[in-house]
Amino acid sequence: MSSSRPSAVSVVSLPSLMAARRTVAQRQAYQRLRWRERLTSLWAPVLILAAALFPYMTLIAYVPSAASWAQPLMKGLGLLMVAYYVVLWVRRGVQSTWFQARRAAREQLDESERALARAQAKQALAAGTGELFAEQALKVESASVRGDADVLHGEVKLLGALTERHLAAFREESTVELFGGVAKFLLIALVFRTACVEPYRIPSGSMLPTLHIGDFVLINKFIYGVRVPFANVVPFVLLRPPARGDVVVFNNPVDTSADYIKRVVAVPGDTVELFDGVVHINGQPQARQLEDPEFVVHDLAEGTWFERKEALYREDLGGVSHAVLQTPTRTPRHEGPYVVPEGHVFVLGDNRDNSADSRHGLGRPGGYGEPAYVPYGHIKGKALVMWLSVSHGGLLHGLFGGTGLRVDRFFEPVR
Repeated sequence: MSSSRPSAVSVVSLPSLMAARRTVAQRQAYQRLRWRERLTSLWAPVLILAAALFPYMTLIAYVPSAASWAQPLMKGLGLLMVAYYVVLWVRRGVQSTWFQARRAAREQLDESERALARAQAKQALAAGTGELFAEQALKVESASVRGDADVLHGEVKLLGALTERHLAAFREESTVELFGGVAKFLLIALVFRTACVEPYRIPSGSMLPTLHIGDFVLINKFIYGVRVPFANVVPFVLLRPPARGDVVVFNNPVDTSADYIKRVVAVPGDTVELFDGVVHINGQPQARQLEDPEFVVHDLAEGTWFERKEALYREDLGGVSHAVLQTPTRTPRHEGPYVVPEGHVFVLGDNRDNSADSRHGLGRPGGYGEPAYVPYGHIKGKALVMWLSVSHGGLLHGLFGGTGLRVDRFFEPVR
């Protein structure tokens, strides 16, 4: 007596079945469609910018002098990608019917593909059913190539009806599949943020004039070694340990709920003293030169911008030249000595008289006069480049209480 159970078929995906049935002309049209969709995706300008950003970050990290020509190029590319994104966004609004139809087509093709795979995995697919789906899927593809929204909508409905008729029991995604997809995405995001690059927004004026409130910087997560999340441990150094002059983002060892950004001034074994603001390391004064005794900076308090005049100096720290501020009316004083323990660094803000740094317990209540050092394991990475700045002045600042888009700071290296 013959069985009514469908015969088992080999597992062949819907894309494979479609590829096998395409003619040469259809294959060429399909490739053009794929490229058109890639270039009109809202992700296209983002991915192009990201692809250029990584070599740019590497270049300015190892060849600092290249920033003089590389930054204008990167800034130009960034503005071009912003314009590209706006054009794509407007186009989607103008051609909303087509984009809705195409999105529905992709969703239905994905659903049909998953349902076919589940049916084949359970050997519940009748012979010839896969070819039937491939034929209808190619009709959906052909309508997409022609750009006819009405025809595309009709073909998508037919593919949906076909899926409902033959694979209704396999349309719903299982809890395991859903959880697996979410888990993969979260794992990739976690690995990327842990080992590669992480964005950080400047929340205060402690690093003025180098970094402004509202600057967004990218930090290199692997230069010092991959840090174990939440454990504050770096098992081994990858490229080099933190060095004098590096601007680093770290999890505050005094208040682990907060991340700080400061400049490394001294490394393990160093003795640090400050005489009227001049940094001395192991008894050697670090060269600095007054550039402007009344330099104007903009700070933010309770949502309101205000001006303050500070003395602007150019300091050389371990061969790293950078700007620092010092309050002109500050009483001359001696700070230190501070001896940096093994596995730690001593950090200061470039806004020397307005920074909760290692001299002052890293913001510990009552910590002034009681130093605090940053363990290697708390350092998240080295700040490399600003990718965005929403700070005082700039575009549209008159509409937002003085806060505007600082295009001039786009992709500026952090020195």
